This record gives sequence, C-alpha cells and structure tokens, in this order.
Amino acid sequence: MPQYPSHRTTSWPRPPACLVAGRLQEPPENARITVAGLVILRQRPGTAKGVIFLTLEDETGVVNVIVWRKIYEAFRRAVIAGRLLRVTGRLQRAHSVTHVIAEQIEDISPMLDLLLTEQGRQEEDAFAPLVDLG
Repeated sequence: MPQYPSHRTTSWPRPPACLVAGRLQEPPENARITVAGLVILRQRPGTAKGVIFLTLEDETGVVNVIVWRKIYEAFRRAVIAGRLLRVTGRLQRAHSVTHVIAEQIEDISPMLDLLLTEQGRQEEDAFAPLVDLG
C-alpha cells in the first residue's frame, strides 16, 4: 500500500511560510495567506464560467482553492500540470466552508523529490542488515 505525505513517519517537505490546512481557521476573513499541498482534485464545471476548483492536501488536511479565469490564464501551466502547488491568496469563509481565493500559484512539484529521498532513506533503515556484536 502506498504511503502518502500524511503518513506520520514521512517528513513532509514544508515550503517556508506556508500555513498548514489544519490551521486555516486561525487567520481572519480575507487575510492573505500561503498554502501548499498535493493536488488531489481539479474541477472545472461547465456551469462555473471559467472558474477552476482545486483541492490540495497536506499532512494536516485539505485546502479548497478557487481559481478565477484571469488567475488561471496567468498560471495555467502550474494549474494544469502541477502535482504539488504553493498558492497565495485571500482566505474566504462561507457557510462553514473555508476557501483560498488564488492570487498566485506556483508549481513546486520538484520538492516531491525531497519526500521521495526521505522515504527511501527510511525504507533503507528499516531493512538494514543486522550486525552481530557478539
């Protein structure tokens, strides 16, 4: 079974100055925040007039991101191809649902290599040969 970044023994490659999903209730409404996470869902409903909805996951939970058409056009490559994204935007709360209204989107997928390197090191340690000290 694959291990995801939320696995307790896996060291998540936390980008600097990013708020974790589990703390999204702390900043005030309309605060400018930065979040990062794995893209687990991209939605572009035909009825949404060009709006894209992203769901990002980090080690503490999920973040809902709204990407307006103008922002999508500016950061299209990251929105379409990014596996790990850093999103800066405004915090919005409506009907007990918290969203980040994207202003800037960065594809930080190369940081996944850090996660894979750390996971590989842990697997090597787990299967290290026993040394007879006696």
